[in-house]
Amino acid sequence: MKKLYIIRHAKSSRKDISLDDFERPLNKRGRKDAPLMGSKLKEKKVKPDIILSSPALRAKTTAEIIAKEIKFAKEIKFDKDIYESGVSTLHSILTKIADKNKVAFLFGHNPGLSMLVENYTHFNENIPTCGVVEIEFDCESWRDISADNAKLLDFDYPKKDKENGSIVH
Repeated sequence: MKKLYIIRHAKSSRKDISLDDFERPLNKRGRKDAPLMGSKLKEKKVKPDIILSSPALRAKTTAEIIAKEIKFAKEIKFDKDIYESGVSTLHSILTKIADKNKVAFLFGHNPGLSMLVENYTHFNENIPTCGVVEIEFDCESWRDISADNAKLLDFDYPKKDKENGSIVH
């Protein structure tokens, strides 16, 4: 079994229009939501073996905040190919994860992440900022992950507790 947590970066600021998209920082809400989602993952006792992230500032900061919350002691792997990539590139990155890693976190951006989740699970909800999608793959190698062996386990996001009902449990 392999488990993947797909995590969209927290809310970013568009205040400084002179900044390149890659350099946009988290805004006030993003700096609040990232630790919240990290604490939710910690409560669930989620322990990733590897964290992969886009190096764009908003994704990098989200990954670092959540890693700190869950006490992830290893180095986060930043991969420029995660930034602005589509399903095939993201899938290719995931299939190269070493098989010793059972649980992986992938921090990145939409629309790529939402499309990746839909590709694996046919779940076509938009992943909101700082949203976390948990997928389990019934296989022993990351090379073998596919829609055929994927199961959507959970979908959580910062405003979910304030909304009525849940989408998946």
